Amino acid sequence: MMALGGPRRRSLRRQLLVPLAWVWLLGMGMAVMGAFWLARNSANAAFDRGLQDEAAALAARITWSDRGPFLDRTRQAMEAPSWDGGERNGFVLLAADGTVLAGDALVPVPLPVPTLAGPSASFERPLLVDTSHQGKTVRAAMFSVASPMLDSSVTLIVVETPDKRQALLRDILLAMALPALALGSLTFILLAWGISRGVRPLQAVAAEVAGRGERDWRPLSLDQVPLEALPLIERINTLLSDVRASVSVQRRFVADAAHQLRTPVAGIRVLTQELQQELASCANQAHAPVINALLLSSDRLSRLIGQLLSLVRSEAALSFEGEQSLQNIVPLVREAAEPLALRALREGRNLALEAPDDIVLARAHGLWLGEALANVIDNALRYGGPNIVVRVLAQPGGALLSVEDDGPGIAAADLPRICEPFWRGERADTRTDGGTGLGLAIAHDVVVRLGGRLLAESRPDYPGLRISMVLSC
Repeated sequence: MMALGGPRRRSLRRQLLVPLAWVWLLGMGMAVMGAFWLARNSANAAFDRGLQDEAAALAARITWSDRGPFLDRTRQAMEAPSWDGGERNGFVLLAADGTVLAGDALVPVPLPVPTLAGPSASFERPLLVDTSHQGKTVRAAMFSVASPMLDSSVTLIVVETPDKRQALLRDILLAMALPALALGSLTFILLAWGISRGVRPLQAVAAEVAGRGERDWRPLSLDQVPLEALPLIERINTLLSDVRASVSVQRRFVADAAHQLRTPVAGIRVLTQELQQELASCANQAHAPVINALLLSSDRLSRLIGQLLSLVRSEAALSFEGEQSLQNIVPLVREAAEPLALRALREGRNLALEAPDDIVLARAHGLWLGEALANVIDNALRYGGPNIVVRVLAQPGGALLSVEDDGPGIAAADLPRICEPFWRGERADTRTDGGTGLGLAIAHDVVVRLGGRLLAESRPDYPGLRISMVLSC
């Protein structure tokens, strides 16, 4: 999805198809223009030669006598063009003075009529000229014939309207353009199909990446990846491998550091307790606040180390799906909530569990789902109100596990950060509740690795704070 305000993204398919479409359209336009020019010139040349042949054929039928020219009116001569209202083709035979000797007087006559006194090319061969008749352009072949015995000449004019030429030109264009258009369209469709087929492996890779979790760093499959995209996918796999190695090093460092710190922290706590017992008999108890603060600090440090180890171990344990199974989560919830219910009683709080008697199935891990729930309940005991309710509900496709309290809640702007490691709200350095800022981070990590979601709701949508763990089957 394109980010708001960001640059406009265009798909690879479009970037390939649009230039090809322009090339195809320009090529098609140039091909049509070239075909039109070639067809027009060829048709005009053919019809001009036919018109000249008709004029020459009619001129060959002219005979001379002492009374003047005579046009043969035999059947063969009558097969020559005649004036037609639809085609507007015809001929006229003119004397040197323009008198109509034969033919149709309505045939337009280019003036002046050629004579022997003025040499004209029409005496050598039929001369082609353009003229007009009733507002329409017509093509005329003018052929002049001189008398072999008399000082006289006649001019034969054969005219033809452009209707036949235009019809032939249209037929030629259709015969050339329609197959070219069909072939071009088929080619374009095949190109679009080929490009779509070529980018399909990239779409498959994108879908694979979109379907992965935030900590799934397995190499992307190279099957069916185009050769051009192979370096990109290989580079992405290298980056994934580097990230996995870096995170593994960091995780191992945290685990080793936390493990190494447990022994000295436990020793500090034991020594502090012994010092407290030895100084208990002293009359001066000025040192008591210092000893108590030291014990609280050691307890908090011991809890922080334990939480760090839990975070690392949960990542390692839940990375393998074989550790997870579809099971009834109600006993797991009861087992995790009971110790915390006793703690709530000691603190004067009320912790209630609402769970159905029926089986509620969800994908879970026997140890870490209880750990996640315990951390959420511990968070409610530290920061919530006097009443806490743990609910288990079956829903289509899984289960819903929620922890609700009637405390002050969290500001809406801070809800997205509630599961960040070590985030404990503003001025966390002044808090004295003993929290570490890792409880909800561990719960979120466990739920996500189980294929679920962790949601948080607070005022004004909910009076207090509700943490919901949506588990799938």
